[in-house]
Amino acid sequence: MLKQKTPLGEIIITGEVFTTLAGAAASNCFGVRGMAYRSVSDGLVHLLKREVVGKGVHISYSVDPDNGNSISVELHIVAKTGVNLPVICSAIIEDVAYKLNRDTGTKVDAVDVYIDSVMID
Repeated sequence: MLKQKTPLGEIIITGEVFTTLAGAAASNCFGVRGMAYRSVSDGLVHLLKREVVGKGVHISYSVDPDNGNSISVELHIVAKTGVNLPVICSAIIEDVAYKLNRDTGTKVDAVDVYIDSVMID
């Protein structure tokens, strides 16, 4: 959760907002089949439904009173076969960072993309 002070009050953005925005942005990128979640019980990678894309996202917070608040994002995705993986990862990184900054005003320090699986479309 991040807090931003304004002259009129305080804005609190919960972690669920960041995970939902990041998961939706990544899921809508070309070449992404969906978000991935590794089950603790069986160790297998599962493709998440659109309603729970936030499970494939981990947010780390950095609170700096001098430079403002920022976040780092870790995304776990399932990619489609036949696509150039480095290219789609670059597109995901740019799109997620842009949309998070645009929608929340929070600085994004890093976006790390982990391709946990590939699936035939």
